Amino acid sequence: MQRTLKGIIPPVPTPFTADGEIDEKAFRAVVRFLLGQGVHGVCVGGSTGEGHTLSIDEFRRLMTACAEEVNGKVPLVAGIIANSTRDAVARARTIEGLDVAALQITPVHYLFKPDEEATVRHFRTLSEAVKPPIVIYNVVPWNYLSPALLLRLMNELPGIVGVKQSAGDLKLMADLMLGVPAGKVVLTAVDALLYPSFVLGSHGTISAIPAAVPGPCVALWKAVQNGDHPRALELHKRLLRLWNTIAGDNLPACVKHALALQGCGTGLPRQPMPAPSEQQKEAIAPALRHLLALDGVDLPVAAE
Repeated sequence: MQRTLKGIIPPVPTPFTADGEIDEKAFRAVVRFLLGQGVHGVCVGGSTGEGHTLSIDEFRRLMTACAEEVNGKVPLVAGIIANSTRDAVARARTIEGLDVAALQITPVHYLFKPDEEATVRHFRTLSEAVKPPIVIYNVVPWNYLSPALLLRLMNELPGIVGVKQSAGDLKLMADLMLGVPAGKVVLTAVDALLYPSFVLGSHGTISAIPAAVPGPCVALWKAVQNGDHPRALELHKRLLRLWNTIAGDNLPACVKHALALQGCGTGLPRQPMPAPSEQQKEAIAPALRHLLALDGVDLPVAAE
């Protein structure tokens, strides 16, 4: 398997049935759709994939199915959202037999925030206990790790190969880029600002908007790498308009709706997350149509 984490790496949405069960057939179809759009990797079990709702057995099942569909063509990242070091290790070990390029692991996210030294011990234990390298998923608002701490972790722990920097503060991502050690990566999850993130040198992205519209995000990445900034800026503007319609507390559900409009069935969100409201749907469709029209792509008739 390719193991370089670079470019567009969407988190795979998890289709659920009306009774909250995983629809594996639909999940596999989503993976194939993403691969068909030219993405540079995929991530299972992240926030957009509703990984926080998955049991350890469900997580292993999805990882196994995705590994079979990917079949070594692009890097496979495992998203691990756990509230203790022990549980994070257990989730990582349950997929040890799979060809995984990296583990995307959050800091703990329940009410009680560990101090800096406890956080360092958490990631040191993880890096020593698991085989794949770790990308720190810096997303938890009340346990948000500073650029200085993230750089310390990357410098002190060889098993930490990078950071996925979330939330909307591009300054913090830029600060990370100033000090990122050689051989480590900073992946942006500042969905609204992928274009400036790439211009600043981010090595790629694992974020929600590429899960919703993988093709245009691949086009944005290529435009920046080729120095075609007029095209990149136009893609940015259209992606931002779409992002403004899907961002919210039911973001994964809105991502699923955007995919469904493109002919990729994605099932339902898992309760208690609500499906998109009619108002959200009415906003998403024209923004999506405007984005896809840049390359002459029409939405399927069935999606009207």
